[in-house]
Amino acid sequence: MEYLKLLRIKHYIKNLLIFIPVFFGERFFDSGCLKNGVLGFIAFCMISSAVYILNDYKDIEKDRKHPTKKNRPLASGRVQKKTALVIMGICMAVAAGTSVLIGNIPAAVCLLLYFVLNVAYSMGLKNRPIVDIVILASGFVIRVFYGGFVTGIPISNWLYLMVITVSLYMGLGKRRNELRRQTNTREVLRYYSLPFLDKNMYVCVALAVVFYAMWTIEMPDPRLIWTVPLVIIILLCYSFDIEGNSDGDPVEVILHDKVLLLLAMVYVVCIFVLLYIW
Repeated sequence: MEYLKLLRIKHYIKNLLIFIPVFFGERFFDSGCLKNGVLGFIAFCMISSAVYILNDYKDIEKDRKHPTKKNRPLASGRVQKKTALVIMGICMAVAAGTSVLIGNIPAAVCLLLYFVLNVAYSMGLKNRPIVDIVILASGFVIRVFYGGFVTGIPISNWLYLMVITVSLYMGLGKRRNELRRQTNTREVLRYYSLPFLDKNMYVCVALAVVFYAMWTIEMPDPRLIWTVPLVIIILLCYSFDIEGNSDGDPVEVILHDKVLLLLAMVYVVCIFVLLYIW
């Protein structure tokens, strides 16, 4: 169980973004696309686990002073440092092997870029204001483009802009709640203020709705615009959680809010019906 926590299995939910190009590109039942998407999902899960292990390894002492992070496998001492490094190496090897199996150079470059950015983040860029949020947001954007590369499906410009703004919104929200809790374990928080984070969160969420609406208009099926109000409601629910007692982590917010999770499922079903059935 401790090894699963070390790998951060529940954070694999983020890697479902890889399937966005397949799903919205109406190729979900294309066996070739789906096969490459699954392989890409495995590769990204492994590389993201390697990144999480590296980050935990670097932050052991800081995490021990944090009210919740002190319970992580490395910080608590339930997993030894050497064991964690071995597991990290295995994850990287599986990711590299899967990338060779996929045989897509742009996708491999995306995977490498994600790893390099996150290593740089762990090594010090997480203490640079704005840069830290941009790197957090870039992880979501890279996942979507990686999904496009492994499946050979181009990404819509409006969808790309929507993913960027939603990702920045989530990154700002994470820092906002860390600042509110004042855990004193993240150096970069001293550069931020609540008014700055709030203001930019509102800008990003407003732009995300606009970009999503433009994407639905661009799509061949005009009925997709019916989903815009649902997306607004989902973002409202997410904002409600972010401005409450949540720690701001997107995965924790989604998994702990049953209403938000239900709305997300309803959205997926609506899109599926509009694109594949109706």
